Amino acid sequence: MNTLKIRELELGTGIPAVCIPNVGKTREEIISLTKKYKELPMDLMEWRSDWFEDVNDIRKVTEILAQIREILGNTPLLFTFRTRKEGGVREMDTESYISLNKAVAAARMADLIDVEIFTGDSIVADLIAFIHENHTRVVASNHDFNRTPAKSDIVYRLRKMQDMGADIPKIAVMPQSKRDVLTLLAATEEMASDYADRPIITMSMAGTGSISRLAGEVFGSCLTFGSGETASAPGQIEARELHTILKGIHQAL
Repeated sequence: MNTLKIRELELGTGIPAVCIPNVGKTREEIISLTKKYKELPMDLMEWRSDWFEDVNDIRKVTEILAQIREILGNTPLLFTFRTRKEGGVREMDTESYISLNKAVAAARMADLIDVEIFTGDSIVADLIAFIHENHTRVVASNHDFNRTPAKSDIVYRLRKMQDMGADIPKIAVMPQSKRDVLTLLAATEEMASDYADRPIITMSMAGTGSISRLAGEVFGSCLTFGSGETASAPGQIEARELHTILKGIHQAL
């Protein structure tokens, strides 16, 4: 598997990177949280723009991006609008979703942009191409909040993301049992060992799946999400605690 360098962060080797989602609702809250998170053990920050009350105003979005970029300095930034069907907090029609992500790419202040892989193949292909043309990387994603698909299906989805040109394929699934967590981990190992030529991100959600957020270095996931003041998904571990555990696992390997 090849690694991927984003600014000074190299993904796909060693301790999984810790990403803290910023789920502020107002400009003031988003900026305040960015400053707080900069002081935490954070390798990159995700701005979950679906939480932002004025996300439909692209001018306000790009203005906040500029402020976030200034605060973060050389810390990488992942921009995400998570649609409601994949666990986000706000509806957005497809045309607006495309326009928002293209505007963020054109602004060139985010290092990575999340693209939901099942938005439609032609739409996704166009978005990935546009984002790459603007020298920004793509995290292709899929979130299943209802179940854990079969191992073969998880691997299929990750391979589809890779085949469509995503720089980092990502999948998050909901376990209904402990066995489901093992399914996610087995799929991660198979993808990382047999198919991936780039870093991947996987996780099993909720408390039952929390072990998957710690085991990335063993099974092949390059990044894990840790919570700051508010978690963006069930099962996230507080960032400081997560960083300590990941270091301990790394030292034991």
